[in-house]
Amino acid sequence: MARRVNSELLLVGSLPADSTETALREAAGFFGDLVFALPDGETGPRAAWVGYERERLVRPNEGVATVEETESPTGIPRHAYETPVFAVKPGVTELRWESWPRIDDAIESYAVFRELRDAGVIPAGLRFQVGLPFPSSALNGFKADFARDYPVAERAFEDLAARELRRLTAAIPPGDLAIQWDMAYETQDIERVLAWTPEGAWERFAGPVTRLSRLLPEEVLLGYHLCYGTFPEWPMYEARDMEVLVRMANFAVANSGRPVDWLHLAGPRYLRSEDRTFFRPLVDLEPGDARVYLGIVLPIDGTAGLRRRVATASRYIGDFGVAMYCGFGRQPGADGTETMREHARVVREAGVREVRGG
Repeated sequence: MARRVNSELLLVGSLPADSTETALREAAGFFGDLVFALPDGETGPRAAWVGYERERLVRPNEGVATVEETESPTGIPRHAYETPVFAVKPGVTELRWESWPRIDDAIESYAVFRELRDAGVIPAGLRFQVGLPFPSSALNGFKADFARDYPVAERAFEDLAARELRRLTAAIPPGDLAIQWDMAYETQDIERVLAWTPEGAWERFAGPVTRLSRLLPEEVLLGYHLCYGTFPEWPMYEARDMEVLVRMANFAVANSGRPVDWLHLAGPRYLRSEDRTFFRPLVDLEPGDARVYLGIVLPIDGTAGLRRRVATASRYIGDFGVAMYCGFGRQPGADGTETMREHARVVREAGVREVRGG
């Protein structure tokens, strides 16, 4: 099968905009010739990423108890240990969610996307991109007794995802759709840096890969976003190297039960831009027909920093595009439009293709 994604840039998901229409209009203007798909910016309540699932999906479930509220004086968690803590109520053996609010948002945003594309604001041929958190990320609030509660919640979440993926692909033509599984807690779980999770991290990642991705029609483009999060800093945890991400990516390509069209692997902090040991595991990456995007665009060191990281990565992988380390809707800066303009400028000025010798 020929590779279906070839663009130089991936927009990971969140964008610094105040509405879906603003995000799509500005992203189309700044990045329309650089990308294969546009996200809706994950604006409003979704700006907190899986904070949205904690508040809109998990907390309202009648089988879930809130054990502890955030200690943040503003009511908004400032880091991973400050999120609300949930538990499955005593005696509850099964949970069920009727619908996934994130899917409602995607369907609503697609109507805006289609209108703007029909009007010529969004270039013809671009797809609508939807980022969906994987189970461990969506259910990270079950910290009271993760070993007991997570399996119950995860079964219910996979059942929900299966039903809601059917609803999503019925509402949006598969040929217009690109779906990205977003993973940050999964990577940290495998790295064993989450104090509340027990053994079994690999299966919490691998099991859903084998069960959920194959539910998507092959006409839908599929990608995996593997990073270490940005809550509260970039990144939350800096890995020793890219070995875990490469191992996860290889498993996803081999076991998704359908084509994987792109892989996003987060890079290092800027001080390690020329650290060859960090990038060396890329020699073992087996992407098949998937387009590889390295998350090596950082909001701190501009064109020069991106060029350094591209040059280092190019020692170990010959063909790749670039992306921001993660979504940048929460990136520091008062002017979201200027933030997007700067992102586009850095990618264009860096001359990624030339730096890597392609």
